[in-house]
Amino acid sequence: MIFAQTIFENVEDLTATFTAGDVAISLALATVLTMVVAFVYRATHHGVSYSQSYVQTLVILGILVSLIMLVVGSNIARAFTLVGALSIVRFRNAVKETRDVGFIFFAMAIGMATGTRFYLLASIATVVISTVVLVMDRFNMFSLDVQSQIVKVQVPPDLDPGDLDPAFQAHADRVELISAESIRGGALTELLYAVKLKKGTVATSLLNELRDKTSGQKVTLLTGYDRTDL
Repeated sequence: MIFAQTIFENVEDLTATFTAGDVAISLALATVLTMVVAFVYRATHHGVSYSQSYVQTLVILGILVSLIMLVVGSNIARAFTLVGALSIVRFRNAVKETRDVGFIFFAMAIGMATGTRFYLLASIATVVISTVVLVMDRFNMFSLDVQSQIVKVQVPPDLDPGDLDPAFQAHADRVELISAESIRGGALTELLYAVKLKKGTVATSLLNELRDKTSGQKVTLLTGYDRTDL
């Protein structure tokens, strides 16, 4: 009993480094601010790969990082211990869009700021960064006026790809052969082109002409391929 009492007397109560109010404010503010981030992400997402799970993860990530920062505090040893513990975690889901990485860091930064009790910094940064994202989306900043389409053409192996040039020249201002792949055990060759259609050109006209030249084989046109998982 004396030995046990001695141990408990020498144990440092680590929760004394922050109060219950600090925990409540940090986690609550992290929740509110990361939800703002989530709504901004949803409002500015235009692709076809929207994931509700990813958006919810942004909120969870911000709260968890805030909690981690509360645990770490200013203790270097604890920081290295957490880094070692978290290094065993492996994520196998690929990020589908580059901007998704930015939102991940956005949520993490909010969690770090609230967890270290920089409440004003976290609030101002959320407002400023969210405003920048919304403005860029509203005015479609940094977009290119030139939009290319992807055309997939399946042709018999004995057909010269050059035979398709007249059809492309009649309907497109620019044509670039990206790849050629043998499919169906060599029975067909799939050609992948990046094309910029002429102004006023109807895509079905190009597709029909290509289909005629390939003896009715499959022809596919993808618009906005930069937002689609190929």
